[in-house]
Amino acid sequence: MKKYFKNIIWILLALLGALAFSTIALSRNESINAVWFITAAVCIYMIAYRFYASWIAAKVLVIDEHRKTPALRLQNDKDFIPTDKWIVFGHHFAAIAGPGPLVGPTLAAQFGYLPGMLWILIGAVLGGAVQDMTTLFFSTRRNGKSLGQMARDEIGVIGGTASLIGTFLIMVILIAVLGLVVVNAMKHSPWATSTVAATIPIAIFIGIYLRSIRTGRVLEASLIGFGLLLLAVFAGGLIDHSQTLRTYFDHDSLTLAWAIIFYGFAAAVLPVWLLLAPRDYLSTFVKLGTVIVLAVAIITLQPEIKMPALTQFTDGTGPIFGGSLFPFVFITIACGSISGFHSLIASGTTPKLLDNEKYIPMIGYGAMLLESFVAIMALIAATVLEPGIFFAINSPVGVVGSEAVDAIQKINSWGFKVTVEEMELLAKNMGETSLFARTGGAPSLAVGMANIFGKAFGTNLLAMWYHFAIMFEAIFILTTLDAGTRVGRFMLQDMIGNIYPKFGQTSWMPSIILSSAIVVSCWGYFLYIGVIDPNGGVNILWPLFGIANQMLAAIALSVGTGILIKSNKLKYAWVTGLPLIWLIIVTTTAAYQKIFSQDIRVGFLAAARDLTDKINIGLIEDSKISITHQLIFNQKLDAFITLFLLIILWTVVIDMLRISFFKKN
Repeated sequence: MKKYFKNIIWILLALLGALAFSTIALSRNESINAVWFITAAVCIYMIAYRFYASWIAAKVLVIDEHRKTPALRLQNDKDFIPTDKWIVFGHHFAAIAGPGPLVGPTLAAQFGYLPGMLWILIGAVLGGAVQDMTTLFFSTRRNGKSLGQMARDEIGVIGGTASLIGTFLIMVILIAVLGLVVVNAMKHSPWATSTVAATIPIAIFIGIYLRSIRTGRVLEASLIGFGLLLLAVFAGGLIDHSQTLRTYFDHDSLTLAWAIIFYGFAAAVLPVWLLLAPRDYLSTFVKLGTVIVLAVAIITLQPEIKMPALTQFTDGTGPIFGGSLFPFVFITIACGSISGFHSLIASGTTPKLLDNEKYIPMIGYGAMLLESFVAIMALIAATVLEPGIFFAINSPVGVVGSEAVDAIQKINSWGFKVTVEEMELLAKNMGETSLFARTGGAPSLAVGMANIFGKAFGTNLLAMWYHFAIMFEAIFILTTLDAGTRVGRFMLQDMIGNIYPKFGQTSWMPSIILSSAIVVSCWGYFLYIGVIDPNGGVNILWPLFGIANQMLAAIALSVGTGILIKSNKLKYAWVTGLPLIWLIIVTTTAAYQKIFSQDIRVGFLAAARDLTDKINIGLIEDSKISITHQLIFNQKLDAFITLFLLIILWTVVIDMLRISFFKKN
């Protein structure tokens, strides 16, 4: 009887999810409520986790809860430490949940709400969560080896070496971009900077508390840590309003960049229990707390989605970024659906903390679903804004013009109504001087969140909610940067360890310090250049972020597919093989267009040629020629890096197929 009751519950859940999903997918030219988005997402996640993740764990991976994990067998109190499952979950979620689920869906909303919504749900369930879970399992079974090292061990020297180099290069690009986002979020924001800074001593205290004062009292430490975080957020507001105290936390980009570089080095060198794990775990409270409150507010307010299902910009003429719906909606929405960066964490810090294989579905698959839900929340926050306001905030000056009147006229010509007075009032309510051309996705997301929080808890606090959202985004991203730096250290140790085995010992202090310094120097250089040169440097690497991320996911799925085939599980290879095929199609198409497209808003080389021609015919002012030459160099550099990554990807895929075919026969 109990079994039948459970089955009825799951059937009803499936029907409700199908109703919500079809309502979203089939609605045209009519108002749709945001509650349908949450209903569809929750139902699909629950069914996917209960049935698909369980099936993969039992039949494909054959998880063994009695098998000792590397954290137990190789415990060294520095990197390999058996850790409570909830802290591991918190660390893993905090490390994978960077800017992608927040910024990606926001930017992709220029195509309308429907493409992003569909891809976030489908991609996460069938691709992203599968990648994270299988990578975590394979790394755990191989003493916590990094993705690149697993590729070298399992696929072969050619594909493995390509994976090692490619994943490390992609890692450097990703962390540099993350660092720039954090710097921009905290720049001249004493509230955000003081709150983020306070999380460091709080995390160290919680780490010592759990380690030496009240060993193993996770719930107790969590309550204390959560209380201290709330106090830090509250104190940040007081600091922001104090003319004396705010000067200590009001810094420019360069100062913040150096602070982040130093923090990244410390997070990579110090024992994981002292700073990284507790900080990520506690940050999860801020992340999840904010997302849950946002979800409750949306369910309570039941806001209508203002953005149409599809806009006219699906043809590639969108003002926010150039490129058509295919393939760029799949490139833009990275972490909320499928993210290669996750595979680095799943084969980096997380398998070294896991104390039982039975938690792999919860941490690997479950954390990805949670991040996907964050992406849904971000999409809702962006699409409940009036489309005119959304495009006024996110459209760059080069497209809509530098004057407010020109921008409004341009946006109105697209059929999205907005006025100068509306934008001025909005900026005043958010405590900003202007919200025109605040590109990047973060400001419009903050405006959307502030509007929802304001309607739920008081419209007179809009400025506070706006700056709280900016601080929330900074915390969200910084936890990815620190874990990524430590993972980069592991990858470098693995690479050099193939030549000098002693260097590959992750607990050998000279190796730790030297490899950490090299990793931080690599991404720190690009961050430094990006900060001091607002027209070039790492800013020009932004378009590479999505392509590099998806290529990394394809490499991870190639490794997983190769291991499954070599393990005589060919009949299950479709589990990782299907998302792999899709990513190969998407990334190859996107890379080709970014390199060779004649559209100067899409193709790197076309943009470089256009700037060169403008210099030659005298259209560039003398004072801007040096900057233009820098932009030309950066465009060509982007094209070269994209081509190099494409070669790396196909090398790995072909070598994986060669090894798999050889094994089969």
